[in-house]
Amino acid sequence: MKVVLFCGGLGVRMREYSETIPKPMIDVGYRPIIWHVMRYYAAYGHNEFILCLGYRGDHIKRYFLNYDECLSNDFALSGGGQHIRLFNRDIEDWKITFVDTGLHSNVGQRLRAAEPYLDSDETFLANYTDGLSDLHLPSYLEFFEGTGRVASFVAVRPAQSFHVVSIDGNGRVETVAPIAESDIWMNGGFFAFRRAIFDYMREGEELVEEPFHRLIVANQLVAYRHGGFFACLDTYKEKQLLDDLHARDQMPWAVWRKSNGSARAVPSAGPAGADLAAAAEKE
Repeated sequence: MKVVLFCGGLGVRMREYSETIPKPMIDVGYRPIIWHVMRYYAAYGHNEFILCLGYRGDHIKRYFLNYDECLSNDFALSGGGQHIRLFNRDIEDWKITFVDTGLHSNVGQRLRAAEPYLDSDETFLANYTDGLSDLHLPSYLEFFEGTGRVASFVAVRPAQSFHVVSIDGNGRVETVAPIAESDIWMNGGFFAFRRAIFDYMREGEELVEEPFHRLIVANQLVAYRHGGFFACLDTYKEKQLLDDLHARDQMPWAVWRKSNGSARAVPSAGPAGADLAAAAEKE
C-alpha cells in the first residue's frame, strides 16, 4: 500500500528552522522527522512512498540522493576509511517517488497531484509528516477496511496542557477543565483513503474542508480513536520533547524496534472506536 506524504508546507511556526530547510527535514535525533515517519510505515511493510514536494523540496531530494546509512546503523570501518561494512540498513527496500506539487499548493492540491503515481492502488495511506505516534497501524487498517467507507483519519487527544472553557452568552465562565477530562479529539494526520476520495475533491480545495464535508454528508468519513502516544512537531517546545525522548532512548513511535525488529506489537491503545466526524483543520 503506497504512502503519500505531504512535504511542501512553509512551516511558519518553526521559522527558526524552516527559513533554511523544509519542516520535514528538521532533525529528531540523527534523522529528520520525515525519516521517522517513513521508517514507521516501512516497519509495517508499507515502503512505497510518494513525497509531495513544495517549499525547499530540493533539500529533501538531495537528502535521499546522498543518503548515509552509517548515521543510524552499526558498521565496521577498516582500511583507513576505505572499507565500510554495514550490519543493517534502513532504506534499501524503499521506493520513493518525488513529485513537485507547487510552492503554494494546499494539501488537497498536493494530494490531487499525487494521484497519477498511485498506479492501480485502490487503497492508500497519507500523512502530514510532522506527527509521530505508536499507533498500531494494522489495527487501524483493519478497522478502516471493515467500515467500507471512502476516507478515514486517526483521532488523537490534544496537548494535555490545554484547558477546555465553557462560557455563557454574557461571557461568564461556567467551567474550566483539563482537556484530558473532555471528550475532545483532533485530527492526528494519519489518513487511509480509497481511490474514490478523488470523486469528492474539486480543484483548489483544501482536503479537510470541502471534500471532508461532502464525505460526511455521504456518510463516507470515519475516525479511529487512538489514545496512545502522539506528538506533533509544530513548535520549538515540541521539538525539545521529541529530542529528549530520543536522547533517553524512549521513542514510542519507533515501532520498528519492537518484538525483535518486528512491528507486530500489541497496540498501546484500547479497542478501536469510530465516529462519523469532520476533521479539525490542521495547519
